[in-house]
Amino acid sequence: MSSTSEPIGLPAEAAGPKWSRETKVIALVAVAHFVSHVHIMLLPPLFGEVREAFGVSYIQIGLALTAFNVASALLQTPAGFLVDRIGPRAMLTGGLLLGAVAIAAAALLPGYWFFVIAYAFLGVANTVYHPADYAILSATVDHRRIGKAFSIHTFAGYLGSGVTPALVLACAAVWGWRGGFLFAAGLSFAIALLVIVAGSILPRVVHKPGQQPAKGETKVGLDLLLSAPILRNLLFFFCLAMANSGIQTFTVVGLEAIHGTTFSAANVALSGFLLMSAAGVLLGGIIADRTPHHERVAAVGFAFTSTMAILMAWVNMPAAVLVGVMSLGGLLNGMIQPSRDMMVRAVTPAGSFGKVFGFVSTGFNLGGMISPLLFGWLMDRGEPRAIFMIIVGFILLALVTAITRAKPQGTTAWTR
Repeated sequence: MSSTSEPIGLPAEAAGPKWSRETKVIALVAVAHFVSHVHIMLLPPLFGEVREAFGVSYIQIGLALTAFNVASALLQTPAGFLVDRIGPRAMLTGGLLLGAVAIAAAALLPGYWFFVIAYAFLGVANTVYHPADYAILSATVDHRRIGKAFSIHTFAGYLGSGVTPALVLACAAVWGWRGGFLFAAGLSFAIALLVIVAGSILPRVVHKPGQQPAKGETKVGLDLLLSAPILRNLLFFFCLAMANSGIQTFTVVGLEAIHGTTFSAANVALSGFLLMSAAGVLLGGIIADRTPHHERVAAVGFAFTSTMAILMAWVNMPAAVLVGVMSLGGLLNGMIQPSRDMMVRAVTPAGSFGKVFGFVSTGFNLGGMISPLLFGWLMDRGEPRAIFMIIVGFILLALVTAITRAKPQGTTAWTR
């Protein structure tokens, strides 16, 4: 098998049964990805409390999320190059430690602007996860199981998103919103220690100094990142970020404003969406390994997710129906994610996966920069229904991007 990562030197202790090594690698990377999504979803459930604590508007709290995403957008591609240069293990550990410090600072430092600055540093920490995680998986997992490995990795992220609202609200009920933040900081620090102690199974170096890719085998630099297939995936990721950010961040306040849905019912429905998205990712991983038609999988998922958003905007559903609709929408939304990763992998030359995934993942950050300000502005203007209509528009644009992509010819770029 040819990996899309550069040759790596695995430590001697990794020389055990292949399946056992793969399992340990996937588990360790998945736990780190779980924590990264706890960071991402930490603020939305506490929007109201944090806003009141600082005496600011929704759009001002949204600025913290924008700072997070600006930092990630600017630095995620350089982080991908650093992953190749100094190794994914060191980058992953550093990201977890910086995330812990940033969250603790957001909780403990006084004043709104310190909170925004801390969130910018949390965005810097966020840059390491996708380049490091996908470089590790690509370098260590057999291509016959890579779809399932991607799905487990993404499942862990969705699981982190799904449990975070209930987790931080429970902590906030006892210790206030600052206590919820400190709990998340402690979790990040604990997982960083786990990676330090148990991370010998991970590759240390993916690009050896002085090593050059084989002629014609790889194409690196701006010419690759600015090529049409990679830019198409960047747009695809941007559209997903705009849609998912709207659903995850403004569902609770949007439903309350439109239909008078209670805070508890809307949060249960949002948790159903996120948790069933995690289950859908596992289903999607099985599908992704069995079909090359990943755009068809995306089409099915997008069709129902857009229908779900329309229903949320225009139909005042009873709580049980709302939970059911959002849970089914989450299942099909999650099913898309492994096919999303396989579409990127299919157009990535050998030796460039960390760089490419770091670049296209910037689409998430670009969406994260714009969506909190746009949707927060709409909430402040009393236009919550427009949020769901914009979500539908970006889902449909993502669908067009996926179904019109050029299909890889013959053998994909990541197998021989």
